[in-house]
Amino acid sequence: MKIPKLASKDLVCLTDLSVREMLSIFDLSSRLKKDLAAGKRTPVLEGKTLAMIFEKNSTRTRVSFEAGMFQLGGCALFLSKDDIQLGRGETVADTARVLSRYVDGIMIRTDLHSKVMELAKTATVPVINGLSDLFHPCQALADFFTIYEREKKLEKVRLAYVGDGNNMVHSLLIGAAMLGMDIAVACPKGYQPDSHVSALAFQISSRTGSKVTVTTDINLAVEGAHYLYTDVWTSMGMEKEANRRRKAFADFKITRKVLRKCADRCAVMHCLPAHRGEEIDDDVIDSDCSIVFDQAENRLHVQKALLCALMQ
Repeated sequence: MKIPKLASKDLVCLTDLSVREMLSIFDLSSRLKKDLAAGKRTPVLEGKTLAMIFEKNSTRTRVSFEAGMFQLGGCALFLSKDDIQLGRGETVADTARVLSRYVDGIMIRTDLHSKVMELAKTATVPVINGLSDLFHPCQALADFFTIYEREKKLEKVRLAYVGDGNNMVHSLLIGAAMLGMDIAVACPKGYQPDSHVSALAFQISSRTGSKVTVTTDINLAVEGAHYLYTDVWTSMGMEKEANRRRKAFADFKITRKVLRKCADRCAVMHCLPAHRGEEIDDDVIDSDCSIVFDQAENRLHVQKALLCALMQ
């Protein structure tokens, strides 16, 4: 099996990858997906160990990485903040130095993006950003692969994102700009993406021909969209803001009426977990337009390809 060789040791942000590397990861993801469906084993990481640091809970991130390492012949260690000294005051750098002597790769799902950067800077083994407050590159890679396997291309495909200007949309903005996709983001005033991330996406798009739009007008964003994406209005750790956010995001809900403003056969995406009836209606997420569970499945295949590329 041909496995892409990446220039970067780590995946902290999608900018750690070139477009060619992203596409090669998609090709490997497709092969790994077909092999798994055919019952073919691919133990290319036999004897390798991945440490998984979880300072934030997750269903898809944990299960997809853990199952992925098992299917590749390796093993994964689940480390909650209560299982390691990081939660008791040990520095990120010291944790990185110690884990680098035990394992072949580290995945971290945490709050502060600076922790991921410090871990990657100090560790001598590959570090994968499983989620931080600034980026969610693994989910975005799976999302772009889901579109790629349907369209067989990404250039000029129009993606609309409606909702909170969070870590998810940050990675979608950067990735879409790199891949030549058109992306339109609609968020309520005061909840728009980080201005530095938006500026970087605009800068990248000037080189790739991607069209990037950031607006507060949901109708402008969704018009003609081939893919319509949303996320929860209140992310983990922001529960105290839930009531205020429900009021602010009331006009940014994905409904059948909103879907009709998109292109014909527009597909609906969500990174899950979904708060049904809040950011998205049941009759949308459960409809034939939904590819939400294809996205969730593809976390497994894309992360396996990423693990192969970084750890073999």
